[in-house]
Amino acid sequence: MTTPRTHPPRPARPRLGVFKFASCDGCQLTLLDCEDELLGLAAELEVVHFAEASSAAGPGPYDLVLVEGSVSTPEHIDRIRRVRSQARHLVTIGACATAGGVQALRNHADADAYLATVYARPEYIATLATSTPVSAHVPVDFELRGCPIDRGQLLEVITAFLAGRRPGIPDHSVCFACKRRGTVCVTVAHGTPCLGPATHAGCGALCPAYGRGCYGCFGPAGTTNLPALVPLLRRDGMTEEDVGRFLHTFNTTAFTAVEERGPGAADPEGAG
Repeated sequence: MTTPRTHPPRPARPRLGVFKFASCDGCQLTLLDCEDELLGLAAELEVVHFAEASSAAGPGPYDLVLVEGSVSTPEHIDRIRRVRSQARHLVTIGACATAGGVQALRNHADADAYLATVYARPEYIATLATSTPVSAHVPVDFELRGCPIDRGQLLEVITAFLAGRRPGIPDHSVCFACKRRGTVCVTVAHGTPCLGPATHAGCGALCPAYGRGCYGCFGPAGTTNLPALVPLLRRDGMTEEDVGRFLHTFNTTAFTAVEERGPGAADPEGAG
């Protein structure tokens, strides 16, 4: 009589949690937009908590946590600490989580004045005076930039986690991406103001490919020289106020930090 063959039990899949703070949900949607790759990911990861995809909210601990959004309220501080305590690896995704997002414009103004202007009863609003990246409050294992993040880069981060290696996300500028794409430089050819020389690649040089200057959606590149770029922006018709608005949008906190560090300064956190 033949003894039935037995198969060893399949190892437990790594547990994934996706959490949202102050944000628009666009970076979480990037994960859902992976479409064809989702089935493969679902086979390798157990999605335990992902409110954008399911009402099921399983408790930690989690092997991998993706966090979207900035820390903007007192409750957020306590919550991100709880999430971090349950996460073996924590990756922040998008400009809000990595640099405070567009809501960090409040950091340059009077938050109380904003509240009084926008809300009829501001005393009911619990908010912080600043909007800060997650890394300002808890240790972060990797930062994936963008507004929104790039689908291919997100898949690379998750794949790298499953393979036990560091994600291969380049830290070069959008200018490099333009050259690879064969896009004519909009500044050289047309005098169009562009943040490409100072901006982290990841979008595939989308705006320059359509004749528009880069808006800095992915934040500053690993090493950049803003003081050398600003005179070129002025040469191409931008006023001092225009330059300030250009730099203070999706990644205002990150670009401000580069300005304060001075010319040629490298990002202390690297590409991640």
